[in-house]
Amino acid sequence: MKSEDYQDLYEVEENLWWFRGMEKITLVLLDEICADSKKRSILDAGCGTGAMMNFLARYAGGGDIYGIDLAQTALEFCRRRNHRLLAQASITHLPFTNEIFDLVTSFDVLQQLPETDLDALAIKEMFRVLKPGGVCFVRVAAYERLKSGHDAALSTHHRYNLDELKAKLETAGFEVVRTTYANSYLLPVAVVRRLLLKKIGLADKGSDVKPMPPNLAWLNRIFTKILEREAKTLQNPKAKLAFGLSAICLARKPL
Repeated sequence: MKSEDYQDLYEVEENLWWFRGMEKITLVLLDEICADSKKRSILDAGCGTGAMMNFLARYAGGGDIYGIDLAQTALEFCRRRNHRLLAQASITHLPFTNEIFDLVTSFDVLQQLPETDLDALAIKEMFRVLKPGGVCFVRVAAYERLKSGHDAALSTHHRYNLDELKAKLETAGFEVVRTTYANSYLLPVAVVRRLLLKKIGLADKGSDVKPMPPNLAWLNRIFTKILEREAKTLQNPKAKLAFGLSAICLARKPL
């Protein structure tokens, strides 16, 4: 990501529909397994500008929340949000000793790793630093065919299907306790924009992580409500969305 992308990310994370809606979905899934007030040590592996570290405080019970990111610019924005437990490091080489975290999260990071099998190494690292019984939450971009100018701008090297992500977590030793796609209801919109426009030479360019044009700002509320509807569906522990723009796995390190 470019420096200006981090600036855009910092400015829109609080209000843009995608972030608010995906936060609701994350809340529903994590509440199922982390809703109690237990004191937890938490790591956000690939913390970006730190908004999700704020979100994760509800699961810490007063425990420490750490963030790592490879980009120094991202960590500078984290500090603006008053986060201090930060390290400039790769998700493939976490600068922590074994078995010290109760919860490790990775939001849209694995797809940015530039080489084959680095995602497997990153997952092994998350497994290593988790305590036995600890929880891992991983979200990635879905469907390789949906790569777009947004992916190019954010250096997305691979988009996953859900079975692929689940298999990688299981290979590392995790017990996968829940899987689902997300951002499902808007998938047809993305297909039109990313595939059909590409075919006629009008492919989108640049990152989507930016404020909506003023004349389309009214869509922000509608899109947020659509994702909130997905979150409501996922409140049922047995519910699973069969397709979507994101793939999510919730896993546990065996005791």
